[in-house]
Amino acid sequence: MRDYYEILEVSRDADADAIKKAYRKLALKYHPDRNDGSKESEEKFKEATEAYEVLRDAQKRAAYDRYGHAGLKGGTGGGFAGFDFSDALEIFMRDFGGFGLDDLFGGRSRRQAHGPQRGPDIRVRMPLTLEQVATGVKQTIRVAVDDPCEACGGTGGKDGARPQRCAECGGTGEVRRVQRSILGQFVSVAPCPACGGAGHRIADPCPACRGRGTQSGESTIEVEVPAGVTAGDYLAVRGKGSVGPQGGPRGDVMVVLDVKEDERFIRDGADIIYRLPITFSQAALGAELDVPVVDGGTARVKVPAGVQAGQIVRLRGKGLPRLRSGGRGDQLVQLVVWTPTDLSPEQEKLYRELAERETPAPDRVEAQGGERGFWSKVKEAFSA
Repeated sequence: MRDYYEILEVSRDADADAIKKAYRKLALKYHPDRNDGSKESEEKFKEATEAYEVLRDAQKRAAYDRYGHAGLKGGTGGGFAGFDFSDALEIFMRDFGGFGLDDLFGGRSRRQAHGPQRGPDIRVRMPLTLEQVATGVKQTIRVAVDDPCEACGGTGGKDGARPQRCAECGGTGEVRRVQRSILGQFVSVAPCPACGGAGHRIADPCPACRGRGTQSGESTIEVEVPAGVTAGDYLAVRGKGSVGPQGGPRGDVMVVLDVKEDERFIRDGADIIYRLPITFSQAALGAELDVPVVDGGTARVKVPAGVQAGQIVRLRGKGLPRLRSGGRGDQLVQLVVWTPTDLSPEQEKLYRELAERETPAPDRVEAQGGERGFWSKVKEAFSA
């Protein structure tokens, strides 16, 4: 098994924030929803989540640092016991997609062992525009689900007959075997081979569903997306997925948010960056111009006289809502002096007259109005 620090691409002295940031980057990169359901990506997603779940916990990390994977046996030793993709998704949602709204968002609950199997979760993608992110949106989606079989009422048995308790395991779903050795007596527990761990068996399966108790159906779900979400966030609509075999409870519908890029803006968290072209005369004399804002409409920007190329005008509160902390970000308007490329004879004459009278440019122009900070934000936005 690979080293957990190597999987997350962090040093052994990385702090909790660095571990969380590294995991989120890998989880978004390898999530199958972003890789056409790739099994290889699913394995990498699961592997990264397992590493994160150990290294984020101080006690587990200490045991791992001292003894390696062997130090995690009994809990997560040599890998999580029974750890699968749905567990990895639950962990990712817990830390990055929960939003704190228990009735609509967050991870799934584990099914009870040996009880009716919970139906599988269904993943669907919901495209959003940046404007919808700014205002929040309520949408209705249609989802293909498994419904209870009409012929047997979901029991899986012919004419609605109920499953019978497994005689082999007595309904526990487990069989225990005792082995003796020179070191003493050992008890091993394994799923019952007769019922596959379910604890019950169907003597005469329903011919319509072949004993599963389900049939194909469709569900209409209303999803309310809060303002300020980001691409890769998850919404879990509880109990609206497919029913489980033989009358098991419904799973959840996992809605993956896919925020489309807006060619007008660059997003930096809750802040929005917009580049505004202005003419030479507007830069020299000043002007008042309208710019688009992210939630629709326009806002008035005052261009100060004598502005330099790259200077930033900040429109406070015109960015995106902050999902967890409240309030809104700002819109940063970078003023870009536009140079005309096709002058008319009259315009060329005026520019030549100006050239004879204008003050020579200085040897160096200092950055103004947060220009350095702006380009840092641009670089971060494109490298995220």
